[in-house]
Amino acid sequence: MTFIAIAKVEAIDPNRPHGEHEHPPSVAAATYGAAGEQEKNQKYTCPMHPDVVTDHPGNCPKCGMKLVPLKQNKRPTSNAQRPTSNSEHMMHHGHDMPMSDHDQGAHVVHPPSHQGHEMQMEMHSSINIADPMNREGSGTSWLPDSSPMYGRMFMFDENMLMLHGAIFPRYTNVSTRRGDDRIDAPNWIMGMYSHPLGDSTQLGARLMMSLDPLTETGRGYPLLFQSGESWHDQPLHDRQHPHDLFDELSLSLSQKFDHDLSAYFYFGYPGEPALGPPTFMHRPSAMDDPDAPLGHHWQDSTHVTFGVATAGVAWNNVKIEGSVFTGREPDEDRYDFDRPRFDSFSGRISWNPTQNLALQVSHGYIKSPEALEPDLKRHRTTASVIYNLPLGHDSNWSNTFVWGQNHDTGEGKTQSFLIESDYQRGRDTVYFRWERVEKSGHELVLDPPDESRIFPVSGYSIGYARDLSHGNGLDIGLGTQFTINDRPDRLDRYYGDDLGYAFQFFLRIRPSLHSHSAHVSQVEK
Repeated sequence: MTFIAIAKVEAIDPNRPHGEHEHPPSVAAATYGAAGEQEKNQKYTCPMHPDVVTDHPGNCPKCGMKLVPLKQNKRPTSNAQRPTSNSEHMMHHGHDMPMSDHDQGAHVVHPPSHQGHEMQMEMHSSINIADPMNREGSGTSWLPDSSPMYGRMFMFDENMLMLHGAIFPRYTNVSTRRGDDRIDAPNWIMGMYSHPLGDSTQLGARLMMSLDPLTETGRGYPLLFQSGESWHDQPLHDRQHPHDLFDELSLSLSQKFDHDLSAYFYFGYPGEPALGPPTFMHRPSAMDDPDAPLGHHWQDSTHVTFGVATAGVAWNNVKIEGSVFTGREPDEDRYDFDRPRFDSFSGRISWNPTQNLALQVSHGYIKSPEALEPDLKRHRTTASVIYNLPLGHDSNWSNTFVWGQNHDTGEGKTQSFLIESDYQRGRDTVYFRWERVEKSGHELVLDPPDESRIFPVSGYSIGYARDLSHGNGLDIGLGTQFTINDRPDRLDRYYGDDLGYAFQFFLRIRPSLHSHSAHVSQVEK
């Protein structure tokens, strides 16, 4: 991005005596003195974290972005007269944009373009104009404000486009009689777009796609004790189903009424209702793990729903939202758009008490989630805590706890618990996941004598990835993961007497950590 400085030049009259065009020494000295004092008092801030203010240039200790000058002017404007919350992180390219004390760190001014056109880059969530971009999770869920963003941003005048995604080419091997080994590549790609309709209104759009139907085929990949959905009219077990080609196609409209009060409307076909934590692939604590959680269908499996409408109100750092959506999970045809039903509903309360913490509780009624059990009715309740701790430049520690409960007709209540942790420092990442899920014999596709029994199953995974390419736009990491699974002895007749375990070797390919230098802007010439 190039900026052109414009200086005011005074024409010189050759008939005037020499020296009359120069300022008196006293004026020049005062000018230079004021400039030196201003340079001495110059402060720097992070466009993404306005609470970070230093007296020297450098990089943000939270996200690694380049610090930019913090400019203050005395003349107030309409923007400066209203206080700005931590959710408003902006950078302005244009003429003089004064700030009040409330806005320190939220507005950064750069010199004007050669045509004098003004471009404003809003670091806002595409769902809600009042939320910071880092807070945006899957659907309308919230992450901690300090969460790292791996993506590529493009600015087109006032329009923002952010691209995310990941692919895991790998070899995986799962033990026991019900295990398997294969080469595959779980993947997804996502674009988030936002367009301001005024100072306090925003239109957003998102598209998420996956090539799982090609890389995973209809049965999906081997994953011990995983369950949910079907293939060739048979329930899947010990495998993770592939995702549809289109996982989200959504529009949102948000309105900011005051500095701490906003509302939004979200419609997706497909989309994600207000139920559960951010989906596993969008959580920083899980983004390096190629596998889906065993409790996916107790916690966040509604992230692909063909027909959802959500309305939400956010006050300060608390949000209340409700959804109506299609309860039926995607069918076996992964390339089509399923029929919308809008027969289910959910509600969620989210709270980000600090920049490093995101809490949510939610409940939903899901009608007929499985095509093979059309009469099934499910009540799902979830609660989660996500704690993210930036540890300096290019270093982060993210943790998640999730509890999910399904209450199914004819089966009763079953519980799931999950703990995830991901520690990243430069090119190196270590991650861990522990799960315990209560699954019925019917869910695991056991013989009739065991169908009604409930079996607690567990998984312990640890993994490591080392980036071969890092921080230059595309991170390519080489990793390995090892998992041990625990089960009741009664399941030995199905899985064998051997220890349940799995290992894999993978490449993890994704965009680099979003930084100030990653902005690609197109200014009218």
